[in-house]
Amino acid sequence: MSDRQHHVRLPRERVRRAVAAALALVPRRGGPVSVALVDDRTIRRLHRAHLGVDTPTDVLSFPAGGGPAGLLGEVVASGETAGREAAARGLAAADELLLYVVHGVLHLLGFDDGAPAARKKMRAAERTALHAAGVRRDLFSSRA
Repeated sequence: MSDRQHHVRLPRERVRRAVAAALALVPRRGGPVSVALVDDRTIRRLHRAHLGVDTPTDVLSFPAGGGPAGLLGEVVASGETAGREAAARGLAAADELLLYVVHGVLHLLGFDDGAPAARKKMRAAERTALHAAGVRRDLFSSRA
């Protein structure tokens, strides 16, 4: 894990537990995952370069496509966005950032949240992985 932001403190062990729990949901698709925690400026640059959208976002996932040592992919999450969004909803910023990491890992595993049924399945998987990392509060009740 690379932590290149100063907005949210998120212990590496919590990230490791959450990523491991997410990977355990689809064990035959798993593999190592690289996680980078960044600021809005960095994620905005990546968002623009890879998706053509010139705004910051919460999380980006990059599949490795058979990269080194069976790497599943990389997840890049914005601590700055997490801090802002968590404050707006009265949540812990570390929990919000951990949600972004888990969400990114689940995308690498093939989960999708475009359609309502798929979103429901993804939310259940997110809750499972977050619970394994010590998040007991429902992070979704305040989301549209």
